[in-house]
Amino acid sequence: MITPVAILVVDQMPAHNTGALVKAVSEFIFDDAAIVACLLRQWNVPSGLIGTTLGDDARGRDVARKLRALGVAGKVRLSKKFTTPFEVDVSDRTGARTYFWQREPRVLDTLDTADLSLVHGAQMLYVDWYDGDHIVRAMDAARRWSVPVFLNLEHAHRDPDILARYVRRATICQASTDPAQKHSGSALAVARKLLDAGAQTALVTLAGQGCLVARRDETLRVRAPRVNVVDGCGAGATFSTGFIYATLRGWNLENAARFATAAASLKAAHVGLELASVTQVKCLAAKLRIEKR
Repeated sequence: MITPVAILVVDQMPAHNTGALVKAVSEFIFDDAAIVACLLRQWNVPSGLIGTTLGDDARGRDVARKLRALGVAGKVRLSKKFTTPFEVDVSDRTGARTYFWQREPRVLDTLDTADLSLVHGAQMLYVDWYDGDHIVRAMDAARRWSVPVFLNLEHAHRDPDILARYVRRATICQASTDPAQKHSGSALAVARKLLDAGAQTALVTLAGQGCLVARRDETLRVRAPRVNVVDGCGAGATFSTGFIYATLRGWNLENAARFATAAASLKAAHVGLELASVTQVKCLAAKLRIEKR
């Protein structure tokens, strides 16, 4: 799904039927697949986006222009049949993100006619579970062309049907313990569930507590650094981007997990989705505490 977004940063969410002072506003292109594609370009990694059709309106044409300017490959399709969807996210200092989004089924259905040629010859395909069965066609194409698949599953591992359909098609699977990522005690159980379902690498994000990453023969717990959280919006996608970046460079599991955790932590410490430099991320990553299990 391709959706332009406005991110509003507040100190705390207001009570119902009241208001709050907005500290900062940032605009970007969502959902997570679009974030990952755009963030990889900031680190000079060639990326492309296979997405939904947008409305042939000012907002849709602006998204197409921005993706071209960033150098994200892929044709953005425009149509007069509907208007470009929009999202508003509200980030507060607890790291929480409250979102309001438009996800019309007829817009998502346009993924079924998207050109998949970008997958052929790619080094990795990234997909999100919440785009539903529309991702299966791309995942199956990736398998035919021997392209590794990175699946963002979030908390959907709780659904046995989703777990069975999607994870067996994935190489790397990123999940969270629950919708709010508040309970770290079950992280190892979630990782084992993903590995048993067919993933080769399981990543379980734990928000401000870091992450747990696992393969059949290796399990690591990475502790996140203390940061002054300003805007947690996009931190999960930044973690994905960091892990993908490290994987494409052949780094081992520990260094990839360190880098991804550091990148997500630095993102939460500032407004918007401008990445810290690779050097800055590496510097923080080297200081993170690791527990090997």
